[in-house]
Parts: sequence; C-alpha cells; structure tokens
Amino acid sequence: MSDILKYIEDNPKETQRLIGLEYEQLQQLIQNAERLHNEKQVLLESKKVRIIAGGGGRKPKLSMTEQIILTLVYLRHMITFQLLGIQFGVSESTANDTFNYWLPNLRELLPSSLLEQVKKNASDYEVVKEILTDYELIVDSYEQVRERPGDNNEQKKYFSGKKSNHTFKSQLIILPDGSDIVDAVAGEPGPKSDITLFREYRSEFDSQQRFKGDKAYVGEDLIITPIKKPKNRELTPKQKEDNKAFSFQRIFVEHRIRSVKIFRVVQERFRLNPHKYEQVILTICGLVRLRIKALILPLKISAISSG
Repeated sequence: MSDILKYIEDNPKETQRLIGLEYEQLQQLIQNAERLHNEKQVLLESKKVRIIAGGGGRKPKLSMTEQIILTLVYLRHMITFQLLGIQFGVSESTANDTFNYWLPNLRELLPSSLLEQVKKNASDYEVVKEILTDYELIVDSYEQVRERPGDNNEQKKYFSGKKSNHTFKSQLIILPDGSDIVDAVAGEPGPKSDITLFREYRSEFDSQQRFKGDKAYVGEDLIITPIKKPKNRELTPKQKEDNKAFSFQRIFVEHRIRSVKIFRVVQERFRLNPHKYEQVILTICGLVRLRIKALILPLKISAISSG
C-alpha cells in the first residue's frame, strides 16, 4: 500500500485537500472507475484468441485504487512523474503509463457539464435546453499558458498578446447560482476573443437563451453586460451602482473557474502533450461537478477499504 493511500485511510477529512474530492466522493469515483475498467477488460478478453490460459503475466505493483489516486494526485498537484513514481513506489514510466490509462477512463465517467450529461438522450437534451431558458446563464473564459508550439504557424495561432505567451482558452457557462457547469469548452487558441468563442458554440443552446457576461461580450445579442463607460465621459452614480450589482451576480462564474483552478494542472504552464489539453480540462470540470455535488455517482461499497 502506498503512503498516500494509507494517509487517506487514516485521515479521511484531509482527502479534499490532497486530491480535490471528499472521502465519500473518492469512494464513489473509485468504485465506478473499477467497474468501468472491469467491463472493458471483459470485452477485451472476449475478443482475444488465446493460446494459453488467462491470468498469467506480471501483476501490477499498484492496486486499481492506488492507480486512480495517482492520477488524481497528478491533476491536483502536477508534480513530475518521477516524483509521482517515487511517492507510489513505481518507476517514472509506470507512473506516466498509469496516468495515461486512467485519464480517459475518468473522462468517460465524469461528464464535464450538464449538457454533456444529457446529450446521449435527445429528448432529455431538448427538455433541459428549454428549462434553461428560464435562467440567465453566466458565461466567462480564461487563458492558460502552454508550451511554445514547434510549428511556426501553430505558435502564431496560439500567441496571446494579452498574456505575452502561448495560451489555450477555455469557456465555462454556469447556472446563475454557480450550482452546476452547464457547458464547457476547452483547448481553443488563446488569442481568440471571448465573444468569437461564445458565438462558435452558441448553437448548443436554445435560440432564446439569455446570458450574463462581462464587457468582453458587449454587442452580442441576448448577453446582458455591464454598462460601458462612454468615451470622454464618466458613468453616473446610478450606473456605477448598477454595474456593482451586476458584478455581484456574475461573481459565481469566477468562483467556479477558481474551483477548476484548484487543480494545479490548470493553474500552471500546461506541460503535457497539447493534444491532451481538452481531455484534461473537461475531466477536471467533471471532477469539479462531483466535488460541488452537481454530479452524483452511484455508491454500493466502500471502494477504498476493498482496494
């Protein structure tokens, strides 16, 4: 058993600080991740043509529970795979392979948004879109620094003058009280304007859906924005008060973006393969939805104690 798993079992109240989820939520996730893994293994075995009986080969050094926790520790703290391997008693390459195996499985288990969660059922999707028109959803985006692309055209495409660096841009749309992520977009070029990014994915919503946004969205139909200061003039006291009240209503999207950035892989320069960026960010959005109890996974057994 790794020291981290033992620490979690001995100090369940510290689980959220360590990996970003409560102890019970971690149990739910592990149970469902193990079930998904076992289902895939059964399917894989059914397609194999065996010469010798199954069950041979080298046994993994880490239990599935430890492998999942390793993946979560990387997302939460973004330490090097060398240090991660040392912490879990495996090689650097094994830590890397473990992460790259479990990341897509977690992504499959954790829908990044409410719309993604209901998209598999067309009728549910249409019902949810209609219900959402009763609310003014809040939209915002953020940039994250990435490694400089090797290709010259790519580096120009991703160079953001705002950040003076190469960046990815992501967009979140949330419920008015921040209780769920309604839609998430990740991995767009950083220089792309907020309003352009919004327009490209606007079709995901009902045509009458209303939104709230900051000044970056001024000029977009159905997005309510703060009052912009006129050229060479000042806002009136009433307009300033209105803007202050508006900012108070929008603060929930800032809180939700902060929840995503609790995972350091979103905070710091993105050092993984850039093709994994969307997968990583949307997986973290799913983890945030689990953390804030917008997403509930079934729980039947104590997954940690059985790992």
